[in-house]
Amino acid sequence: MVENARDLQLGLRFRANGSNNAEIMTEPQKPDLPSGPPGATLEQQLTQWLQAAFVQAYPGQEALADQLFASVATDEQFGHYQCNAAMGLARHLRQSPRAIADALSAVLPPHPALASVEVAGPGFINLTLSDDWMSEALAAMDDDARLLVPEAGKGRTILFDYSSPNIAKPMHIGHIRSTVIGNALDRLHRFLGFTVISDNHLGDWGTQFGILILGYRNFLDEAQLARDPIGALEALYVKSNERKNEDPEWQAQARQELVKLQQGDPDSRALWETFVALSMKEFNRIYDRLDIRFDLCRGESYYHDQLPAVLDRLRAQGLVEESDGAQVVRLDEEKLPLCIVRKSDGAFNYATTDIATVLARVEAFAPEAIVYVTDERQQLHFKQFFTICRKLGIQTELRHVWFGLMRLPEGTFSTRDGNVIKLERLLDEAEERALQLIQSADTSLSDEEKRAIARTVGLGAVKYADLSQNPQSLVTFTWEKALALDGNSAPYLQYACVRARGVLRKYQESYPDSSGLDVPMHVGEPAERDVAVRLLRFPDALTRATLQYRPNLLADYLFDLAQAYSRFYQTVPFLQAPEGIRESRIRLSLLVARTLEQGLNLLGIQVPERM
Repeated sequence: MVENARDLQLGLRFRANGSNNAEIMTEPQKPDLPSGPPGATLEQQLTQWLQAAFVQAYPGQEALADQLFASVATDEQFGHYQCNAAMGLARHLRQSPRAIADALSAVLPPHPALASVEVAGPGFINLTLSDDWMSEALAAMDDDARLLVPEAGKGRTILFDYSSPNIAKPMHIGHIRSTVIGNALDRLHRFLGFTVISDNHLGDWGTQFGILILGYRNFLDEAQLARDPIGALEALYVKSNERKNEDPEWQAQARQELVKLQQGDPDSRALWETFVALSMKEFNRIYDRLDIRFDLCRGESYYHDQLPAVLDRLRAQGLVEESDGAQVVRLDEEKLPLCIVRKSDGAFNYATTDIATVLARVEAFAPEAIVYVTDERQQLHFKQFFTICRKLGIQTELRHVWFGLMRLPEGTFSTRDGNVIKLERLLDEAEERALQLIQSADTSLSDEEKRAIARTVGLGAVKYADLSQNPQSLVTFTWEKALALDGNSAPYLQYACVRARGVLRKYQESYPDSSGLDVPMHVGEPAERDVAVRLLRFPDALTRATLQYRPNLLADYLFDLAQAYSRFYQTVPFLQAPEGIRESRIRLSLLVARTLEQGLNLLGIQVPERM
């Protein structure tokens, strides 16, 4: 039976390896949702109920109980949930799957949520929810500010490292995935009760600053700097770097500028601080636009003075050796390439900085896990430095949530002149395209209202186009799909939410003397039942998306709920229904709106008042 819920809530399975450490198994063999007592999610309660019956039916086989779990039925004509564990247990118990399912069914006690339990086919256990129970559960969900979502992470701390742009360079379209995926995971974990620390680990140190300082001293265009600070700094870097590649003397001067900065020269330090301040002003303007905040904003420079101590610690534990003048850690046992921690010229690199960062974070915050959200190209780097951290005795879980790249249909982010598309330009175009759609659809709104809606819809479309995809997939971004009103898109979900909220206004207009909506919730019609079942799956969908680090699972759920509500809205009478049933359906609509809005908000997407 599932005993260690903490491990499963982090989306991990552990296997003892004969030491004080745990080995991470990257392919979970059962759901990441732990079973739980009443008050936990529905799937958790049904899972515990099934496991308890298995222990009763097969005494002495308790170790196999955690193979039983309830999951959403693949075909709802047979039930709302199912358990298919009998097929996997047959080999262990030396019985047919059907015999195992029958044995379980015989000892399963009545469950208040279920109308029926049926064994079908070779050994499927199908579970159908009771209409009366769903009615009561919906009322409880309606009364709960958290929509019945348990705080699975309460008392636990997790740190997220995401976005991480480079100082003196504009944020471009390549930054969008780390920023919005990281922020969605940040929001989701906070909602589940975790204490979250979000850290924007800036690229603010290194060789490039010697090149930039030299360019600044020689090529500065003050008018351009005032007009477009980051564009001016980027142009200075490009010009200085081109000169470095052509002129050995210029390259030597750039190295001297870097040494001066690293040694704390006041003038060099002041210039560097100017670069950081100008960059952060521009970054924060974009983050404000995206409704994103960070708890910390510590760049590589924050840990620079700690790097020699990291190297000393590696040496003290016998992990470092010299290779061609560089200091390296060999990872042959892990079948990984050696990792350079100090270059032959004496400079430290990213691995050393990242190790120092982990040590500092563990000391300062004692997080249960540190999660890095970056693209797939950095997988080897994280495998190497995570392995070194484990060799240093760091017990904190280190997780790399990697994602595939985003591209345009033509396969590149480049514009006609070869420049990478700036993130701000993408956001501008999103708002402009959304505004064009709104202007063509509704002339009753003021220009200010249209622009406000376009801002919410456009930015939501960009975020959702990313978040609705499996993070590890390659995303091809198209405006047609992102702004579609009839597909799996933010505008579709936003409109569904606005429409669900709108039934209250229509009700109040039609029944101005009504005593209100204080009536029992009622589930009866098939379309009504479909909406009810999906609403009650919200806690499980949200928890699963959080603990599996996959916001797209929540997006899938929201789209499914919106589709079910659309069928309900089109096929079941609202205002013409009998009194009591009419008010129940209005309550159900408002609960759909709340759930959609809460889910979108956890993805960082707002819902306008009108559409």
